[in-house]
Amino acid sequence: MEDEVDRLVAAWRRERPDLDVEPLEVLSRVSRLARHLDRARRIAFAEVGLEPWEFDVLTALRRAGAPYQLSPGALLTQTLVTSGTMTNRIDRLAKKNLVERLPDPSDRRGVLVRLTPEGRDKADQSLAGLLVQERAILAELSRQQRGELAGLLRKLTGPFDNIPG
Repeated sequence: MEDEVDRLVAAWRRERPDLDVEPLEVLSRVSRLARHLDRARRIAFAEVGLEPWEFDVLTALRRAGAPYQLSPGALLTQTLVTSGTMTNRIDRLAKKNLVERLPDPSDRRGVLVRLTPEGRDKADQSLAGLLVQERAILAELSRQQRGELAGLLRKLTGPFDNIPG
């Protein structure tokens, strides 16, 4: 079965036979898949009234386990945003009663961000909806193929995820 990337690669091979366009065969597909995944995520999150960034913060807190709280610094690390962006996000989520700020008992100047019961419900509902969307995207692959693909993608993303700092 031919796809859009096959057509794109064939065109580049015809127009630029002097270039090795083989990387496009993998990474253009990854890029296209990322766009489809982004669309599926937006659909899943919209069903519970969340934006993708809200999902990221709420699920980081949910994954932390009871009592579902993290420092703003830990949230920065998990969501890869700047400190100013995180402050803004926490403010917006607090206004929606999805998180609350609490004093950090181990640091008098610090705060902890805790998921409210409503925030936990939103995180759980949005994750369930996301998994439905993602299963549909992966439906053409067998369990073994999904495992192989996950391993190959891990090999590609590992070096980026393990850069110090």
